[in-house]
Amino acid sequence: MSKFKAVVFDWAGTMIDFGSFAPMGVFVKAFEKFGISVSIDQARAPMGKPKWDHIRAMMDDPNITRQWAEKYGSPPSDRDVDKVYEVFVPMNEAVVVDYADLVPGALDTVHYLRNKDIKIGSTTGYTRSIMERVLPVAEEQGYAPDNLVCADDLPEGRPGPLGMYKCFIDLVVYPPSAVIKVDDTEPGIAEGVAAGCLTVGLALSGNYAGKTPDELAQLSVDDVAAIRAKATTALLEAGADHVIDTVADLPELIEKLDTR
Repeated sequence: MSKFKAVVFDWAGTMIDFGSFAPMGVFVKAFEKFGISVSIDQARAPMGKPKWDHIRAMMDDPNITRQWAEKYGSPPSDRDVDKVYEVFVPMNEAVVVDYADLVPGALDTVHYLRNKDIKIGSTTGYTRSIMERVLPVAEEQGYAPDNLVCADDLPEGRPGPLGMYKCFIDLVVYPPSAVIKVDDTEPGIAEGVAAGCLTVGLALSGNYAGKTPDELAQLSVDDVAAIRAKATTALLEAGADHVIDTVADLPELIEKLDTR
């Protein structure tokens, strides 16, 4: 029997959407509708935050702030964030199912956890309306977690602990040390740290790598190692207790942790 009672997974870049691509083009296109040019790197930088907070963080980028002020006469306000958010959400709803394939090995990890009677929770930076599109697609592939906490379900999202607290209640699991939080972003790791959980970062399937499995396979061993090292550094700095490549590697880690 495992010492862990539950694992709480992020979604994009963790269990689905290898490389975390679904929101990227949408952020770029949403800002384009307001006459603002943003790069994929600028769109990726705040990844993991609730999407309103993500847009606010993008607005605070000096280059984007300057563009907005030049076009509209003043730096972007929270009301301006609301305007971009209102455009972004339906655009993301429209494309998210195109990026909802499970990460390779994710389903094997789910079966491993089920066989160990470890509950499966989930939190996400996506809104409930976006996740309503994702859930049936994930379930068709065999993934149906025991709960879901979305960015707009609670008054405060990542990097605070409230989403994890909701998972504790929904799953009836405690203490926090008996729960593992798995995520590919700094805010998602910080969410687990804030709640007192053991945290596991993902170096290759998520936002830091930003590659498809095929793109990774075409890289040299040294290039993949460099991506892994950069992501690992960022995730450890965010508070991750362990960093693995993808969720496919989680069962091996749990086995090691259970024998300590």
